[in-house]
Amino acid sequence: MDRRQLMRTAALAATAPALLLAGCASAPVPADYAAEKPALDLKRYFDGELVAHGIFTDRAGKVARRFTVQMTGTWQGNQGTLDERFTYSDGKTERRVWRLTDLGGGRYTGRADDVVGEAQGQAAGNALNWTYTLRLPVDDKVYEVQFDDWMYLVDERVMLNKARMSKFGIFLGEVTLSFTKK
Repeated sequence: MDRRQLMRTAALAATAPALLLAGCASAPVPADYAAEKPALDLKRYFDGELVAHGIFTDRAGKVARRFTVQMTGTWQGNQGTLDERFTYSDGKTERRVWRLTDLGGGRYTGRADDVVGEAQGQAAGNALNWTYTLRLPVDDKVYEVQFDDWMYLVDERVMLNKARMSKFGIFLGEVTLSFTKK
């Protein structure tokens, strides 16, 4: 074995444990945030008027789109509606109306016209994790992309949101939002 091969083998041997540990790391789950305060009460937070400012970043981390969302949330018992009105930096607009159900125990479901099937949500502490498939129009096509959507209540007025988008398990980009309750 020449010196170059020996150096490569040594470098690989040195990094193998770190790669192995990284591969064993598990994704966060809502229960990881159970002790965090303030506790997120979706029915209380998404009741009334809210505004959100957000960006979409592509796979490389480049900001591809900026937007603002005006929202109105209402609840009757365990049924809620969240009316979202998007305005993008290029002037385009979009509307999504979520129909939410509080199943109890921090579990929620949601439906919207551009969501395939039903979104599943689990809240614990200050966090909520939504998973769903969204029909996303791009140019003349519509793609079904998966969202792993995390919301974190910072205080009674501010919530941060980070959603990872993927298709066939391939990372496409992220949506980052900051919600403010009026």
